[in-house]
Amino acid sequence: MYLSVVVPCMNEEESLPYLVDRLVQAIEPYKDRAEIVLVDDGSNDGTWAAITKAQATCPQLRGLRMSSNRGHQVALTAGLEAARGARIFMLDADLQDPPELLADMMAMMDRGHDVVYGRRAERQGETIFKRTTAHVFYRLLNTMSDVPIPKDTGDFRLVSRRALDAVLAMPERARFIRGMFAWVGYSQIGIEYARAPRHMGETKYPFRKMLRFAIDAMTAFSTKPLKLATRLSFVSLGVAGLMMIYVFRSLILYQTAPGWASVVLAIAAFSGVQLLTLGILGEYIGRLYVEAKNRPLYFIAEESRTVVDASARLQTRA
Repeated sequence: MYLSVVVPCMNEEESLPYLVDRLVQAIEPYKDRAEIVLVDDGSNDGTWAAITKAQATCPQLRGLRMSSNRGHQVALTAGLEAARGARIFMLDADLQDPPELLADMMAMMDRGHDVVYGRRAERQGETIFKRTTAHVFYRLLNTMSDVPIPKDTGDFRLVSRRALDAVLAMPERARFIRGMFAWVGYSQIGIEYARAPRHMGETKYPFRKMLRFAIDAMTAFSTKPLKLATRLSFVSLGVAGLMMIYVFRSLILYQTAPGWASVVLAIAAFSGVQLLTLGILGEYIGRLYVEAKNRPLYFIAEESRTVVDASARLQTRA
């Protein structure tokens, strides 16, 4: 197997026929040595039925149905672990990232690169809020992270087998796959493209999930938030020292006053710093708790593949 295309799907019943059509065209030069792995991440619509139906016209297609919804990054991990190709192409099912860019990515990998990632030069159809938060996220992430992560990128990329094996060897439960590929190193290069509006359906990343994703990314690749908590503690001690000097000076000079506003302000400020520090510690402790349980990332409830593919495997084993 030369090429594997991995696509996590969550309630993508409407877009799947268009997705499969465009993927089939994209892998046409490698069709005899290519596979398409679609991972149903616990969809509650007809996504799985659409995957099995698409196999009638696409013999290269394989379907994995997860036992429950585990999130985009875990579903993508399941597909990557199932992929058999020497090169692995990743994209989302919403068709915002063009499958047609595969040919250019393959050419760049032929030059010796292990990871070719797509960099979003333009975000069409996205709100100002989404563009602004994405811009801030990547800049803040690089400021906080111990590993430089390419800006304005997603999981849309083509990777070599050795780069993928290195990522799959990383056992953490809170997955931030684009950061994991940045961490493993090897030769990496970006290719710019204009990200299209969502073809159909609704986004699977509302603000709540985006915030959780950002926190996972920050805590997975940096201990700087912990250092920030320490620095805030020293700042708090410094401010408290200055307030003590002010209080003693007032007592000595008999310039005491009720000062309820300053007291309330000081209590609120110190309480905020304490809660922020506890929150940062809680994020890391929670991550340790999840890792310590060492539960499997996911379970596959059902796997669907074409009869041709199954018979070929049986002949190989024989």
